[in-house]
Amino acid sequence: MTATAGLTSHPEADSLLIEQSLAEPDRFGVIFERYFGQIHSYLARRVGPRIADDLAAEVFVTAFAQRCRYDLARDCARPWLYGIATNLAGTHRRQERRRYRALARADVRLNSPSDEDLVAERASAAAAGPALAAALAALEPGDRDVLLVALADLSYAEVAEALGIPYGTVGSRLSRARRRLRAALGGTNPAGDPDE
Repeated sequence: MTATAGLTSHPEADSLLIEQSLAEPDRFGVIFERYFGQIHSYLARRVGPRIADDLAAEVFVTAFAQRCRYDLARDCARPWLYGIATNLAGTHRRQERRRYRALARADVRLNSPSDEDLVAERASAAAAGPALAAALAALEPGDRDVLLVALADLSYAEVAEALGIPYGTVGSRLSRARRRLRAALGGTNPAGDPDE
């Protein structure tokens, strides 16, 4: 991954738009238009497309609410948005886990259509790549976050910024995650790159 991977040139820096949005809130709409698709795709890979709709919208609601705290020295808001998305996906997973544990303790069956849809979505994802899903689930959360954010084609520096970790930690976590995925998948590279 190169230092400029995934970077797009925009006529106005994100930091300028965010600064302008403090006085003219509509200016934040440009940030939404620039990055919603990328953030939604990232979240869809993490939590499924149906849940990603809600979480992606929540990313921009959160970013809008916190824009006064944005570091205007950072021209590109993409890593900041990925950081918010990663935090929201983690919160969603923890809440989902608690809900299922509570259901298991109460011995309640999943009857509502939304729960059945969720189970069907999970089953489809599992059928598409059970070994990969198991390997991803076995990774440490920090390693998994680095791997999944890196798959969004961010540079190491952007991944570090998005997750609030040192630059060097990105490389070591990414290397460890790739090594463990390869081992879990019988030595094959999940990305299909024979040079990896």
